[in-house]
Amino acid sequence: MRTWLLAIRPKTLSAAIVPVLMGSALAAHEPAAISWWVFWCALGSSVLIQVATNLINDAIDFKKGADTGERLGPIRVTQAGLVSAEAVMRGAWACLIGAALFGVPLLYRGGWPILIVGLASIAMAYAYTGGPFPLAYHGLGELFVLLFFGFIAVGGTFYLHSQQYTRSAVLAGFAAGSLAAVLLVINNLRDVEGDRRSNKRTLAVRFGERFARFEIVFFVLAPFAAIVLLAALRDRWGFTLPVVALPLALLLLVRAFRSKGAELNRCLALGGALQWAFGLLFVVGSMI
Repeated sequence: MRTWLLAIRPKTLSAAIVPVLMGSALAAHEPAAISWWVFWCALGSSVLIQVATNLINDAIDFKKGADTGERLGPIRVTQAGLVSAEAVMRGAWACLIGAALFGVPLLYRGGWPILIVGLASIAMAYAYTGGPFPLAYHGLGELFVLLFFGFIAVGGTFYLHSQQYTRSAVLAGFAAGSLAAVLLVINNLRDVEGDRRSNKRTLAVRFGERFARFEIVFFVLAPFAAIVLLAALRDRWGFTLPVVALPLALLLLVRAFRSKGAELNRCLALGGALQWAFGLLFVVGSMI
Protein backbone atom coordinates (compact mmCIF):
# COMPACT_ATOMS: atom_id res chain seq x y z
CA MET A 1 0.00 0.00 0.00
CA ARG A 2 2.82 2.39 0.83
CA THR A 3 4.43 1.71 -2.54
CA TRP A 4 1.22 2.47 -4.42
CA LEU A 5 0.72 5.65 -2.38
CA LEU A 6 4.15 6.74 -3.57
CA ALA A 7 3.12 5.92 -7.13
CA ILE A 8 -0.13 7.90 -7.12
CA ARG A 9 1.59 10.98 -5.59
CA PRO A 10 -1.11 12.18 -3.16
CA LYS A 11 0.51 15.62 -2.87
CA THR A 12 -0.29 16.31 -6.55
CA LEU A 13 -4.00 15.61 -6.19
CA SER A 14 -4.74 19.25 -5.40
CA ALA A 15 -4.45 19.78 -9.16
CA ALA A 16 -7.49 17.50 -9.62
CA ILE A 17 -9.53 18.51 -6.57
CA VAL A 18 -9.18 22.31 -6.49
CA PRO A 19 -10.65 22.90 -9.99
CA VAL A 20 -13.78 20.89 -9.12
CA LEU A 21 -14.15 22.87 -5.89
CA MET A 22 -13.76 26.17 -7.72
CA GLY A 23 -16.14 25.25 -10.54
CA SER A 24 -18.78 24.14 -8.03
CA ALA A 25 -18.35 27.25 -5.85
CA LEU A 26 -18.74 29.49 -8.89
CA ALA A 27 -21.88 27.62 -9.99
CA ALA A 28 -23.45 28.15 -6.57
CA HIS A 29 -24.39 31.67 -7.68
CA GLU A 30 -26.21 30.54 -10.82
CA PRO A 31 -30.01 30.01 -10.93
CA ALA A 32 -29.58 26.23 -11.16
CA ALA A 33 -28.75 24.74 -7.78
CA ILE A 34 -25.59 22.72 -7.22
CA SER A 35 -26.18 19.02 -7.72
CA TRP A 36 -24.17 17.01 -5.21
CA TRP A 37 -24.15 13.83 -7.24
CA VAL A 38 -22.61 15.84 -10.08
CA PHE A 39 -19.97 17.18 -7.69
CA TRP A 40 -18.95 13.73 -6.44
CA CYS A 41 -18.93 12.15 -9.88
CA ALA A 42 -16.85 15.01 -11.31
CA LEU A 43 -14.47 14.82 -8.36
CA GLY A 44 -14.06 11.04 -8.64
CA SER A 45 -13.41 11.21 -12.37
CA SER A 46 -10.95 14.10 -12.03
CA VAL A 47 -8.93 12.43 -9.26
CA LEU A 48 -8.73 9.10 -11.08
CA ILE A 49 -7.55 10.77 -14.30
CA GLN A 50 -4.87 12.60 -12.30
CA VAL A 51 -3.74 9.35 -10.66
CA ALA A 52 -3.67 7.57 -14.03
CA THR A 53 -1.58 10.39 -15.51
CA ASN A 54 0.88 10.08 -12.61
CA LEU A 55 1.17 6.32 -13.03
CA ILE A 56 1.65 6.51 -16.81
CA ASN A 57 4.27 9.21 -16.29
CA ASP A 58 6.06 7.01 -13.74
CA ALA A 59 6.27 4.01 -16.07
CA ILE A 60 7.00 5.77 -19.35
CA ASP A 61 9.58 8.24 -18.00
CA PHE A 62 11.52 5.25 -16.66
CA LYS A 63 11.33 3.42 -19.98
CA LYS A 64 12.53 6.52 -21.86
CA GLY A 65 15.40 7.15 -19.44
CA ALA A 66 14.05 10.42 -18.02
CA ASP A 67 13.94 8.90 -14.50
CA THR A 68 17.30 7.52 -13.42
CA GLY A 69 19.18 6.89 -10.19
CA GLU A 70 20.36 10.53 -10.36
CA ARG A 71 16.79 11.82 -10.03
CA LEU A 72 16.49 14.79 -7.63
CA GLY A 73 12.76 14.58 -7.00
CA PRO A 74 10.60 12.23 -4.92
CA ILE A 75 10.91 8.47 -5.46
CA ARG A 76 9.41 7.05 -8.63
CA VAL A 77 8.37 3.47 -7.97
CA THR A 78 9.27 2.09 -11.40
CA GLN A 79 12.74 3.63 -11.41
CA ALA A 80 13.31 2.46 -7.82
CA GLY A 81 12.36 -1.12 -8.76
CA LEU A 82 9.47 -1.23 -6.30
CA VAL A 83 6.87 -2.09 -8.96
CA SER A 84 7.30 -3.18 -12.58
CA ALA A 85 6.40 -0.79 -15.37
CA GLU A 86 3.79 -3.27 -16.57
CA ALA A 87 2.07 -3.36 -13.17
CA VAL A 88 2.09 0.42 -12.97
CA MET A 89 0.50 0.65 -16.41
CA ARG A 90 -2.18 -1.86 -15.39
CA GLY A 91 -2.94 0.35 -12.41
CA ALA A 92 -3.20 3.35 -14.73
CA TRP A 93 -5.66 1.59 -17.04
CA ALA A 94 -7.75 0.55 -14.02
CA CYS A 95 -7.91 4.20 -12.94
CA LEU A 96 -8.95 5.33 -16.42
CA ILE A 97 -11.74 2.73 -16.46
CA GLY A 98 -12.86 4.00 -13.05
CA ALA A 99 -12.80 7.58 -14.32
CA ALA A 100 -14.97 6.56 -17.28
CA LEU A 101 -17.47 4.88 -14.94
CA PHE A 102 -17.72 8.04 -12.84
CA GLY A 103 -18.25 9.94 -16.07
CA VAL A 104 -21.19 7.88 -17.32
CA PRO A 105 -23.79 9.63 -15.11
CA LEU A 106 -22.32 12.98 -16.13
CA LEU A 107 -23.16 12.24 -19.76
CA TYR A 108 -26.83 12.23 -18.81
CA ARG A 109 -26.39 15.68 -17.28
CA GLY A 110 -24.05 17.32 -19.79
CA GLY A 111 -24.63 15.51 -23.08
CA TRP A 112 -22.20 15.37 -26.00
CA PRO A 113 -19.89 18.23 -24.80
CA ILE A 114 -19.08 16.18 -21.70
CA LEU A 115 -18.55 13.06 -23.82
CA ILE A 116 -15.95 14.92 -25.88
CA VAL A 117 -14.28 16.38 -22.79
CA GLY A 118 -14.23 13.00 -21.06
CA LEU A 119 -12.74 11.12 -24.00
CA ALA A 120 -10.15 13.86 -24.57
CA SER A 121 -9.16 13.86 -20.89
CA ILE A 122 -8.68 10.09 -20.84
CA ALA A 123 -6.70 10.18 -24.10
CA MET A 124 -4.47 13.02 -22.91
CA ALA A 125 -3.70 11.20 -19.65
CA TYR A 126 -1.71 8.81 -21.85
CA ALA A 127 -0.58 11.29 -24.49
CA TYR A 128 1.06 13.51 -21.86
CA THR A 129 4.10 11.20 -21.75
CA GLY A 130 3.11 8.34 -24.10
CA GLY A 131 2.28 7.80 -27.73
CA PRO A 132 4.07 8.99 -30.88
CA PHE A 133 4.05 12.67 -29.82
CA PRO A 134 4.27 12.88 -26.00
CA LEU A 135 3.30 16.40 -24.99
CA ALA A 136 5.68 16.63 -22.02
CA TYR A 137 8.64 15.73 -24.27
CA HIS A 138 7.87 18.53 -26.75
CA GLY A 139 7.47 21.51 -24.42
CA LEU A 140 3.66 21.34 -24.34
CA GLY A 141 3.26 20.42 -20.68
CA GLU A 142 2.23 23.91 -19.57
CA LEU A 143 -0.41 24.14 -22.30
CA PHE A 144 -1.74 20.70 -21.34
CA VAL A 145 -2.00 21.66 -17.66
CA LEU A 146 -3.67 25.02 -18.34
CA LEU A 147 -6.22 23.40 -20.62
CA PHE A 148 -7.10 20.22 -18.75
CA PHE A 149 -6.52 21.24 -15.12
CA GLY A 150 -7.86 24.73 -15.66
CA PHE A 151 -10.28 25.65 -18.41
CA ILE A 152 -11.72 22.15 -18.88
CA ALA A 153 -11.77 21.00 -15.24
CA VAL A 154 -13.24 24.21 -13.83
CA GLY A 155 -15.37 25.02 -16.86
CA GLY A 156 -16.63 21.45 -17.20
CA THR A 157 -17.67 21.32 -13.54
CA PHE A 158 -19.36 24.72 -13.85
CA TYR A 159 -21.16 23.61 -17.02
CA LEU A 160 -22.41 20.39 -15.42
CA HIS A 161 -23.99 22.35 -12.59
CA SER A 162 -25.28 25.38 -14.50
CA GLN A 163 -25.61 24.15 -18.13
CA GLN A 164 -23.58 27.14 -19.35
CA TYR A 165 -19.99 28.27 -19.84
CA THR A 166 -19.34 31.92 -18.97
CA ARG A 167 -16.46 34.39 -18.83
CA SER A 168 -16.36 33.86 -15.08
CA ALA A 169 -15.66 30.16 -15.65
CA VAL A 170 -12.87 31.07 -18.10
CA LEU A 171 -11.20 33.33 -15.50
CA ALA A 172 -11.57 30.78 -12.71
CA GLY A 173 -10.24 28.08 -15.03
CA PHE A 174 -7.22 30.19 -15.91
CA ALA A 175 -6.51 30.76 -12.21
CA ALA A 176 -6.75 27.04 -11.35
CA GLY A 177 -4.72 25.99 -14.39
CA SER A 178 -1.98 28.50 -13.63
CA LEU A 179 -1.63 27.19 -10.08
CA ALA A 180 -1.28 23.66 -11.43
CA ALA A 181 1.28 24.85 -13.98
CA VAL A 182 3.40 26.22 -11.13
CA LEU A 183 4.00 22.66 -9.91
CA LEU A 184 4.91 21.47 -13.40
CA VAL A 185 7.40 24.28 -14.02
CA ILE A 186 9.10 23.75 -10.65
CA ASN A 187 9.46 20.06 -11.52
CA ASN A 188 10.90 20.93 -14.92
CA LEU A 189 13.31 23.46 -13.42
CA ARG A 190 14.55 20.92 -10.88
CA ASP A 191 14.97 18.18 -13.50
CA VAL A 192 16.38 20.34 -16.31
CA GLU A 193 19.74 18.58 -16.51
CA GLY A 194 18.29 15.07 -16.49
CA ASP A 195 15.63 16.07 -19.00
CA ARG A 196 18.29 17.52 -21.28
CA ARG A 197 20.24 14.26 -21.22
CA SER A 198 17.14 12.18 -21.99
CA ASN A 199 16.01 14.55 -24.77
CA LYS A 200 12.88 15.59 -22.88
CA ARG A 201 12.45 19.03 -24.46
CA THR A 202 10.53 20.89 -21.78
CA LEU A 203 10.39 24.69 -21.99
CA ALA A 204 13.01 24.81 -19.22
CA VAL A 205 15.32 22.74 -21.46
CA ARG A 206 14.50 24.73 -24.60
CA PHE A 207 14.82 28.24 -23.15
CA GLY A 208 16.86 27.80 -19.98
CA GLU A 209 16.48 28.05 -16.23
CA ARG A 210 16.01 31.82 -16.17
CA PHE A 211 13.01 31.48 -18.48
CA ALA A 212 11.55 28.76 -16.21
CA ARG A 213 11.87 30.99 -13.16
CA PHE A 214 10.00 33.79 -14.90
CA GLU A 215 7.37 31.25 -15.91
CA ILE A 216 6.92 30.54 -12.22
CA VAL A 217 6.48 34.27 -11.53
CA PHE A 218 3.79 34.52 -14.18
CA PHE A 219 1.86 31.43 -13.13
CA VAL A 220 2.05 32.33 -9.42
CA LEU A 221 0.82 35.92 -9.80
CA ALA A 222 -1.62 35.59 -12.73
CA PRO A 223 -4.33 33.78 -10.67
CA PHE A 224 -4.61 36.78 -8.33
CA ALA A 225 -5.18 39.15 -11.25
CA ALA A 226 -7.73 36.74 -12.76
CA ILE A 227 -9.65 36.47 -9.52
CA VAL A 228 -9.91 40.25 -9.14
CA LEU A 229 -11.28 40.48 -12.68
CA LEU A 230 -13.75 37.70 -11.89
CA ALA A 231 -14.95 39.50 -8.75
CA ALA A 232 -15.45 42.72 -10.71
CA LEU A 233 -17.30 40.86 -13.47
CA ARG A 234 -19.64 39.15 -11.00
CA ASP A 235 -19.81 42.15 -8.65
CA ARG A 236 -19.12 39.81 -5.73
CA TRP A 237 -15.98 40.90 -3.92
CA GLY A 238 -15.98 37.81 -1.75
CA PHE A 239 -14.30 36.10 -4.69
CA THR A 240 -11.17 38.16 -3.98
CA LEU A 241 -10.63 36.35 -0.66
CA PRO A 242 -7.80 34.23 -2.21
CA VAL A 243 -5.71 37.42 -2.17
CA VAL A 244 -5.12 36.54 1.49
CA ALA A 245 -2.77 33.83 0.14
CA LEU A 246 -0.56 36.41 -1.61
CA PRO A 247 2.18 36.36 1.09
CA LEU A 248 2.50 32.59 0.57
CA ALA A 249 2.81 33.23 -3.17
CA LEU A 250 5.57 35.80 -2.61
CA LEU A 251 7.43 33.42 -0.30
CA LEU A 252 7.26 30.77 -3.03
CA LEU A 253 8.73 33.19 -5.57
CA VAL A 254 11.60 34.16 -3.30
CA ARG A 255 12.49 30.52 -2.69
CA ALA A 256 12.11 29.59 -6.35
CA PHE A 257 14.71 32.21 -7.33
CA ARG A 258 17.09 31.18 -4.56
CA SER A 259 16.80 27.40 -4.91
CA LYS A 260 18.21 24.91 -7.37
CA GLY A 261 18.34 21.15 -7.77
CA ALA A 262 16.85 19.14 -4.93
CA GLU A 263 16.22 22.36 -2.96
CA LEU A 264 13.29 22.99 -5.32
CA ASN A 265 11.38 20.11 -3.70
CA ARG A 266 10.56 22.55 -0.89
CA CYS A 267 9.15 24.93 -3.49
CA LEU A 268 6.92 22.10 -4.71
CA ALA A 269 5.49 21.77 -1.21
CA LEU A 270 4.86 25.51 -1.12
CA GLY A 271 3.25 25.38 -4.55
CA GLY A 272 0.87 22.66 -3.39
CA ALA A 273 0.05 24.65 -0.25
CA LEU A 274 -0.65 27.74 -2.38
CA GLN A 275 -3.00 25.78 -4.62
CA TRP A 276 -4.95 24.43 -1.65
CA ALA A 277 -5.07 27.82 0.09
CA PHE A 278 -6.22 29.62 -3.07
CA GLY A 279 -8.91 27.05 -3.86
CA LEU A 280 -10.32 26.81 -0.34
CA LEU A 281 -10.32 30.59 0.09
CA PHE A 282 -12.19 30.85 -3.22
CA VAL A 283 -14.84 28.45 -1.89
CA VAL A 284 -15.17 30.39 1.37
CA GLY A 285 -15.25 33.71 -0.51
CA SER A 286 -18.07 32.42 -2.72
CA MET A 287 -20.22 32.14 0.41
CA ILE A 288 -19.73 35.80 1.39
